[in-house]
Amino acid sequence: MPHAPPLGALLRQYRAGSALACEPVDQGLLNRGWRLCTTRGRFFLKHHFDPETATPAAIGRQHRATRRLAGLGVPVAPALPGRDGRTVVVIGGHCYALHPWIEGRHRHGGQLTEAQCGRLGALLGAVHAGLERVMPARGARPRGGPDPAAGVPDAGVSADPADTFALIDDLLGRVRRHRPADSFDALARHRLLERRALLERHAGRRPPRGGAVGWVHGDFHPFNLLYRGDAPAAIVDWDRLGLRPRAEEAVRAAAIFFVRPTGPLDLLRVRAYARAYRRTAGAAPSQLEAAVHRVWWERLNDFWMLRWHYERGDRRADPQFPAASALAVWWTREYDAVCEAFTG
Repeated sequence: MPHAPPLGALLRQYRAGSALACEPVDQGLLNRGWRLCTTRGRFFLKHHFDPETATPAAIGRQHRATRRLAGLGVPVAPALPGRDGRTVVVIGGHCYALHPWIEGRHRHGGQLTEAQCGRLGALLGAVHAGLERVMPARGARPRGGPDPAAGVPDAGVSADPADTFALIDDLLGRVRRHRPADSFDALARHRLLERRALLERHAGRRPPRGGAVGWVHGDFHPFNLLYRGDAPAAIVDWDRLGLRPRAEEAVRAAAIFFVRPTGPLDLLRVRAYARAYRRTAGAAPSQLEAAVHRVWWERLNDFWMLRWHYERGDRRADPQFPAASALAVWWTREYDAVCEAFTG
């Protein structure tokens, strides 16, 4: 953690007692938070620091959404109100929020039974259906609040392969210049050359603009879901709440939950997950088929892990790169089987 939280000033804003212990929680790539134990209980203290989402208005929208979803029975951990009734505390220009501590553990899709995969799909479907009920109408901008789609690329526009070819060339140059060369460089070079060949072969399959847009969690993956025993206990980290293509979030989440270490997706688990998602969210197979195509194209053109490594010198995502980069190749080869798993 880059700095300790201002506990004294923060706790004065809440009826949470006096601090007894405060330990950083370092799971996940972009979270910044602490497990806080006080004379009145255990809490999760979150520092909202992403400049794209860390405004009081955006955070307040997240907090309202989770509070309303909790009222529908969705497992979440709504932020606690301070003495003034607000759920966002600003100290020294930084935004903080206090949540109840949820005891639980993260589970990858490979640790779930087929029935539990269905329960996972139904949970995301319930999130999408619930957000449709409790949030402003699609396309509406909350009064006094930021645009829910601000700070992200147009969700309807797919990647241009010409831009990707230029990025591949730039990254290959960075790999070549990196010293001392290591095994990561060798894998990166192999995957970049491989991906360029795939894009040259499939450049004509660029998808059209995205389909139906609705409110989504925005970052639904194993590190943002806590289990207690076999049951989901809480969906956390709603920083990316916004208006996006909902079916694409369902496909994107499955590609994270159900990817195997060597790259393939576990299609039996995907099928159970997707069937339950479609039933709960009211999504048609055709919507999932279109989403599969768009997320496949996204994966084929995406190099964020290599950009972190070579442009930022940030290696936190390096352990994910082997499976993620292999997935794009496998998905291209098994495209029809992946579509059938999501739609059958």
